[in-house]
Order: sequence, then C-alpha cells, then structure tokens
Amino acid sequence: MGKTPGPAPVYLLAGGPGSRRTGGDPLLARVLAGAGVPHPSIAYVGAASGDNRPFLLMLSTYLRYCGAGQVTLAPLVGKRVKLENTRAILESADIVLMSGGDVEAGIQVLEERKILAFLHELYRAGKPFFGISAGSIMLARQWVRWEDPDDDRTASLFPCMGLAPVLCDTHGEEEWEELKALLQLAPEGMIGYGIPSGAALCVYVEGRVEALGAPVYCYTHKGGEIVRCSDLQPGD
Repeated sequence: MGKTPGPAPVYLLAGGPGSRRTGGDPLLARVLAGAGVPHPSIAYVGAASGDNRPFLLMLSTYLRYCGAGQVTLAPLVGKRVKLENTRAILESADIVLMSGGDVEAGIQVLEERKILAFLHELYRAGKPFFGISAGSIMLARQWVRWEDPDDDRTASLFPCMGLAPVLCDTHGEEEWEELKALLQLAPEGMIGYGIPSGAALCVYVEGRVEALGAPVYCYTHKGGEIVRCSDLQPGD
C-alpha cells in the first residue's frame, strides 16, 4: 500500500499591486506547481465576498492566465446552495482557494454551513490550500474584531480555520495596525506576520515559515508591547 500523503504547505498571498508581472505571477506559479499536475483545477471559496460573481470572473481569468485549469466556485452563500455539490467541487479540485473580502463574514459563512470540519479533512488528506488577502487571514489561527471601531477596548479575538498555525495580516504595509491589535490580545511571545502586496508566506505543517516574493514584516508581543522583529527574508 502507498503512503497516505500528509498535509501540503499552505500559501498565504497578499495579492494586489506588485503581484502581477508580465508573463504571470511567479508566486501563483509556485502555488500551482505544488498541486503536482499540469494546469491544476481550483475550487474557489468566495465566502468572504458573498460569492461575488464579478470578483470570481476577474480572479479566475487571471489564475488561468498564470497556468491554472478550470476554476469553479464552491458555492456557500445563498438559499439555493446544495452542500453536497459544494463538497464534491472541493473534493475533486486539485487546489482550494480561499478568496478575499471580509474575514469575519467569511468565517461566519463557513461556520453556518458547517463545512469547516470537511475542509480540515481535505487538508489532512493532502489537499493544497492557498489564500489571497482576507482568504489568507482566514486560513490562519485567529483574527480580531471590534464592537466599536473607535474603541480599542472593545477588540476581541475570534478563531479562523487554523490550517496555517500562524497569525498574519495582509496589505498593512508600514503601519500594520490590525496585526498589532491582534498581537496585543495574543499571548506574549507570539509572532505576527505582515504580508505586503506582492509577497506571500508559505507555512509548512510543522510550523516552519518561508517568505516568498518580498520580505515579510515580523512583530512580536513582548513585555506588554508590540515589538518589531527582523523581517523574514525570501530564502531564509
């Protein structure tokens, strides 16, 4: 009997300006190569954007330009969704993409549809996962919400999918305010990764991380303060 494959690395992409280059995106090319087949099919999870069709069309066109095969929506939003069909799309695809939008709204959809356990089963069985923007945060451990956006005292953490055992943010560039708020509520010693536009973080099952495309910002919670660490450099 062959050995059952273990979990594949999870790729957390920021996307956005700087990620698209002439001839395609080398970060997406690496993600697609991880499927181990030419022109891998992608199951597109658009829960964070309410299964927005124009966004799906835009991104799927670019994914095919970068070498993907068929990109199929795995629908989760709306009264007409049939979860058995959604599960079949997720199971048959070569890669699962968690797309962008609103992190909390996306996680709420996954919880309401009771599909988180199924996604974890696919991951443990070796199905590759990657995220873009909010989808990357959804794949990580936790994120932060505010009852009152103007009052940091109302901030609290909520769990995400946890396939990538890290804390991260995307597109924060120099300030990374939300990442710092997340770390402020996390235990001391935790590291948070700020993934800028045009970069990615590859997270291996044992927790090892690798920056791709550009340096990834690093912060930690130390002595009650959020402290900047040395950036994670590609090739480290």
